[in-house]
Amino acid sequence: MYGPTSRTSSPPSPVADPAAILAHAVGEIGGEARPGQEAMVAAVAESLRGGVHLLVQAGTGTGKSLGYLAPALAHCLATNERVVIATATLALQAQLATKDIPAALDAVEAVTGSRPKAAILKGRTNYACLYRCRSGGQPDQGALVGSGEVLEAVSTTADDVSRLGAEVLALREWVEEQAAAKGLADRDDAPSHTAKGWAQVSIPTRECLGVANCPFGAECFVEASRDEARDADLVVTNHALLAINAMHGGTALPEHSALIIDEAHELVSRITTAATDELTPGVLDRTARRALTWLDDDLGTDLLDQVDVLREALDESELTRILSASAPLPFAAAQLRDVTRRVVSALGKVTDDAERTQAAAAVKEIFDVADRIAKLSDKDVVWVTSSDILGRAAYVAPLDVAHLLRDEVFSTTTTVLTSATLSLGGTFEPAAGAVGLAAANRVGLEEESDNPLAWRGLDVGSPFDYRRQGILYVARRLPPPGRDGLSEETLAEIAQLVWAAEGRTLGLFASRRAADQAAEYCRRELPDFTILAQGDAQLSELTRTFTADPATSLFGTMSLWQGVDVPGETCQLVIIDKIPFPRPDDPLMQARKKAVDDAGGNGFMSVAATHAALLLAQGTGRLIRRSEDRGVVAVLDPRLATARYGSFLKASLPGFWLTTDGDVAVQALRRLRGD
Repeated sequence: MYGPTSRTSSPPSPVADPAAILAHAVGEIGGEARPGQEAMVAAVAESLRGGVHLLVQAGTGTGKSLGYLAPALAHCLATNERVVIATATLALQAQLATKDIPAALDAVEAVTGSRPKAAILKGRTNYACLYRCRSGGQPDQGALVGSGEVLEAVSTTADDVSRLGAEVLALREWVEEQAAAKGLADRDDAPSHTAKGWAQVSIPTRECLGVANCPFGAECFVEASRDEARDADLVVTNHALLAINAMHGGTALPEHSALIIDEAHELVSRITTAATDELTPGVLDRTARRALTWLDDDLGTDLLDQVDVLREALDESELTRILSASAPLPFAAAQLRDVTRRVVSALGKVTDDAERTQAAAAVKEIFDVADRIAKLSDKDVVWVTSSDILGRAAYVAPLDVAHLLRDEVFSTTTTVLTSATLSLGGTFEPAAGAVGLAAANRVGLEEESDNPLAWRGLDVGSPFDYRRQGILYVARRLPPPGRDGLSEETLAEIAQLVWAAEGRTLGLFASRRAADQAAEYCRRELPDFTILAQGDAQLSELTRTFTADPATSLFGTMSLWQGVDVPGETCQLVIIDKIPFPRPDDPLMQARKKAVDDAGGNGFMSVAATHAALLLAQGTGRLIRRSEDRGVVAVLDPRLATARYGSFLKASLPGFWLTTDGDVAVQALRRLRGD
C-alpha cells in the first residue's frame, strides 16, 4: 500500500516553489518571515525530493505547520503523489483542518493556479455506524416527541439510563441527517454526548461486518471517508491510525509516497498504546454471554468457566511484570486460548447473521490477546494491574516499537518527523533510536544517500529569546524528593514563589498526591489567592478558569505537562516539583531499561533519563508561548543541579538564564508585578 499513488490520470503540475507558497501564506495571515520556518521549508522539501528521512526540531512559535505544509503540497503538485500527515491527537487534526490547511491551500492556488485536495482520515470508531444505529431499535419516547425535547425533559430529573436513552436518540437522529446529506457522521461534528452514548452509535473495528456484508454498506460513513482520502493529494490522520496501518500491512491508509509526523515526540508512546492489549474478567464475561446463543451447552459452560479461571489467576498474580510461563496468568491465558479457539470454530464464518458474525469477531479478539499473553514472547511485556474501579487486569505491550517503525514505516516511506522537542541532551540520536533510526545511518544536511534508513537532524531554533524572556531556577538548597510526599521546605518554597507571582502559576507535579498536598498548603498559607487543583472540576473547565483569571493558579499532573497553552501574564511561573523519571513500578519502562542494560547499553540514560528529558522540555515549554511572555520556571528537584545526568537534562531544555538562588527568582517575579 506504500509507494507512488495510483492517481495517474492527470500529469504532474509544474514544480511549485515551497518558499513562494510559504511567503504567500504568511503574508495572507498577517505574519512575518521567520528564518527558522524558512529553513524548515527548505529542509523538508529536500527530504521529500531526495528520500532521506528528516528529524526537524522547530521550537514554539516557529510556525511548523506551515513549515511542512508548504513543501508537502508543492511535492504533491510536482509529483502527483500523495503525502500523509500524522498528528498526535484528533484535536491537532481539527486545528490543521480548520486553520492551517485552508491557508496553505489558498497560498498554493494563488502561487500556482492549482488547488490540491485535502482530506481528514480517522479510525473507524470516530464515525457513526449505520448498522448499529438502525438495528438497535429506537427508544419508546422517540415516536412521541423529538430528541431535543427528550434531552431537555430528562436533563435534570431523569436517571442515568433515561439520559443515555435520550442522548442516543439525538445521536441517531443526527446520523440519519448525515446520511441524507451525504455527510461523514464524524464524532467531532456530533451533538453533545458521552462516551457511553457514542458507543451506541459506533462499532469496534473487529465487529464491523465489512462493506460487502453490511446491509448499509453502500452508505457506510467509514468507506465514504476512505473514498475522500483516496481522492485527496494530502491526507491528515493521527498516530493511532498510523500504528494500525503499520501493524496491519498498510491497509488503513491510502497509498502514499511520503509521510510527515507532527508532534513526533509523542510517537513512541502512542504507537505503544495502539499495540497494547488488555484482558479483564468483565470483558471476557460480556463476550462469552454474547456468544452463548450459538454454542452448545458444554462449550458455552467451558467458555463461562474461563471467566472464573481468569479472575482467580489475576488475584493470585503479583502486581508486576510476569516473566515465568508457569505463573498463574500465562497458564490461565493458555486455557482461555484453547477454549476460545474452539468457540471461534463453532461460530464459523457466518455472513447472513450479523449478530453471530460480530460475536465471533469479539471472541476472536479475546483469543488473540490470550494467545499473546500465553506465549510470553521476548518481544512483549506482560503485567498485571489493579484499580478500585476496574479491579485487576492483564496487559501485554511491545517491548519496543522501534523495529515496527523501522520495518513498516521508514524502510518503505520517506518520513519527516517534527516537534518542538526532538533534540534531547543536545542531540537527535536518542529520539531517532527510539523510532528505529540508528546513529550510524545519520548523514549530513547536504549529503545524499541511497540507504532507505538514512536520516538527517536539524534544529531550526525558535523565534523566542529564552535567555532574555525567562529564568530557570533550580532549587539546589532543597532536600531531594522523597517517597513520603513533599517536604515542608519544598511546600514553603512553592508558597513563596506563588506569593511572589501573585498567582499566575502552573504547577506540574509528578503525582496527584503531591499536587493536592501543594494546593492544600497554599490555600492555607495564601488565603487571598485562588488555587485550583486537578480533580476539582473537569480539566477543560479548570483551564478556562485559569486562563480567564491571571491571579489564579492551577496545580495538576501529567495531562497539564503537554496540553496547556496559556500565553500572557496568566502563566508567569511554572513550578515542577521533581524530575519526571518513570515510576519504578512501571513494568513496561523498567523492562525497556533492563533490555538496554542486557544489550550492553545504559538503560538509565537511554530510557529513564530520555523519558525525563522529554517531559521536562515539554513542561518548561509551557512558560514562553509568544515573544511578549516573561517568567520563571522553578524546578524544585536539586538533582537537576547536582546529579551527573543533570547536564543531559538541562541540555534538553529551552535556553533560559539559569540560577540556583531562590531570592533571584522571587525578585524577578516581583519585578514582573511592578514591585
